[in-house]
Amino acid sequence: MNDTATILETKIALREALKTYDGDVKQQKVKEKIEQLSQLNPIVDPTHSSLLESQDWLLISAPSFPQGEKLSNGKYAYTLGRLAFNMFEPTNLKLVIDSVRQPVVLLGEGEKRSHDIVVEFSIIDELFPPLKGIVRNLGVCYPADNQNLQVEFTGGTLGPQKGEDLSTWKDIFGQNKSSKKGLKEQLMSVFLKLMFGLVPPQGMNTETGEISFTMKRSPKGRLEVLYLDEEFRITKGEKGTVLVCERLASTINN
Repeated sequence: MNDTATILETKIALREALKTYDGDVKQQKVKEKIEQLSQLNPIVDPTHSSLLESQDWLLISAPSFPQGEKLSNGKYAYTLGRLAFNMFEPTNLKLVIDSVRQPVVLLGEGEKRSHDIVVEFSIIDELFPPLKGIVRNLGVCYPADNQNLQVEFTGGTLGPQKGEDLSTWKDIFGQNKSSKKGLKEQLMSVFLKLMFGLVPPQGMNTETGEISFTMKRSPKGRLEVLYLDEEFRITKGEKGTVLVCERLASTINN
């Protein structure tokens, strides 16, 4: 069997394993297929490849935000605070992630590209209406070497999805309403502000319902590109977190 056929077979097997284990990359069968694909990576210097660019990468492995809860339907639940550095109120709002997408486009500064993480979610908290929203963690990336990307986050936004009731949205997410934070959360918020120069939201755009924050000192990290082609992208973070993404149709940049 040639490499092309082996790659195709391995990608099919990886998809099936991810589906079986609800995206859990720590499962042995998933790890084996990721390792096999890594050994077959067709791109020699992936961080310089135009194949990195896509209007829409879709995460098909499990989300990697901290302290998530796997639900009986295979989806993952978090609090709002865990998605964006505890910057948006109410931080303890419970929600389920519907999708995680990432547009990666050149920014006109050499090989610097966007590295935004776009999270679509639904509220599942009993105390709140079941609205749908979007958190965007804004960032950039550029080659650190031929195999690793340097990633920097610059801020984030929170807003409603299309069709949601804006009045209800404002009632829930008006940032003048402070949720009760435990001592640990309070200390973490202070730490993040000092470490990264976090500038909290200054209010809500009343026309769109959007709220935003910025970072004066961007947190940095590296992503190793384990595999890249016209369809798949597999990366590993400094802490060993592996993410598997697929390119949605008609988003290949030539």
